[in-house]
Amino acid sequence: MSRKMKNKLITNLRIEKIASEGKCLGYHDEKVVFVTGVAPGDVVDVRITKGKSSFMEGEPVKFHEYSAERIEPFCAHFGTCGGCKWQHINYDLQKNYKRQQVLDQFQRIAKVPIPEVMPTLGSEKTKYYRNKLDFTFSNKKWLTIDQIRSGEEFDRNALGFHIPKMFDKIIDIEHCYLQGNISNEVRNKLRAFALENQITFYDIRSQVGLLRNLIIRTTSTGESMVIVQFGENDPESIKVIMEFLNQKFPEITSLIYVINLKGNETFHDLELVTFAGKDFIEEEMEGLKFRISPKSFYQTNSEQAYELYKVAREFADLKGDEVVYDLYTGTGTIANFVAKKAKQVIGIEYVEAAIEDAKLNSKLNGIENTLFYAGDMKDILNEEFIANHAKPDLIITDPPRAGMDEKVVEMLLRLEAPRIVYVSCNPATQARDVALLAEKYDVVKIQPVDMFPQTYHVENVILLSRKAH
Repeated sequence: MSRKMKNKLITNLRIEKIASEGKCLGYHDEKVVFVTGVAPGDVVDVRITKGKSSFMEGEPVKFHEYSAERIEPFCAHFGTCGGCKWQHINYDLQKNYKRQQVLDQFQRIAKVPIPEVMPTLGSEKTKYYRNKLDFTFSNKKWLTIDQIRSGEEFDRNALGFHIPKMFDKIIDIEHCYLQGNISNEVRNKLRAFALENQITFYDIRSQVGLLRNLIIRTTSTGESMVIVQFGENDPESIKVIMEFLNQKFPEITSLIYVINLKGNETFHDLELVTFAGKDFIEEEMEGLKFRISPKSFYQTNSEQAYELYKVAREFADLKGDEVVYDLYTGTGTIANFVAKKAKQVIGIEYVEAAIEDAKLNSKLNGIENTLFYAGDMKDILNEEFIANHAKPDLIITDPPRAGMDEKVVEMLLRLEAPRIVYVSCNPATQARDVALLAEKYDVVKIQPVDMFPQTYHVENVILLSRKAH
């Protein structure tokens, strides 16, 4: 970007509509200007931070008019944290914008005929809806401009979330409205205990410090899992910290720690130690029990996950004699959820620990018509696999944000299952995959589901039907 454009001030820019990734846009000199932290209808002065020949990006520095669509954000950390970018927009409008986002992606990327996109299925809870949060310990606490200018000395230890686009800066979180139960209390009391006892917080740059990461998982059944990640192997100090949590919070049903001396916070390849309680927690849905281990993925909004799976089951419209392939099955939640209405369900997932949970979940619930396989989808779902199993009457696919690998899409086209139910957390990659599947499939239903209120993220479920030969 030219120096001339950077820091340029655009005055009285009217914000027209919501764009991608939570930004909004306006128009200046026939160019699109993407702006953060605003709402459609705002009139603002914008400082440009980035620009190209066709667009600019900027941040608001002065508001001349506030949109009628604005509401007062409820969180003290709003605007800095980056976790809930839409707190300033009322919830009905959030749902409308999410529906529009799905429609835009399908028109722009899929470019295929589609039915009317149904209104977004909203979440009953718009606060405290998450069942899992990751917090990071750091000795590089984010300071506001006012704090820096004050010249005061501040304690730089923090426990909270990463500042967007800054890997080494953490905003110290006092109260988070995303997760209820014991989440805020555990975080705040552990931080206070660590500060009182001069326990070191992690330094991501030099990779030293004892306390590194805190994960809290909860269930609708009242169970909770707390995982503490340590950046140094100090058995004595680790025991003191874990004893503190165990005594202070006897209601924690699974208390676990892991020593992580790697360069990143992932622990799928590390040994976990169960300090107290069980090494899993259990969620329940329609009387089915789902065991969740520390390394397993489970939808992070339990109550809305149930609504999402009901949509997938409704779209599947199973009669009882079908063979179902459940791709990217995770811990087998969807597979076990639809099993009683199918002849057989075959689940495939990359993470081996999740597949072990999926098998266990079938066993726990007395479900005998499921098969589960662990491995890379594009490697497992091949001609040999198809030859050894019944061909699918229905495919359910719920891939990660990146969507399906092209080889997987090619295999789906060869399999020619009569129907595909595609669950996605990223309508853009879903639309890309639909463009490829359009060779043999029509989109017949589209249902956006809001799993993450106060954010721009949206899940989307579509039903694809095989074209007549």
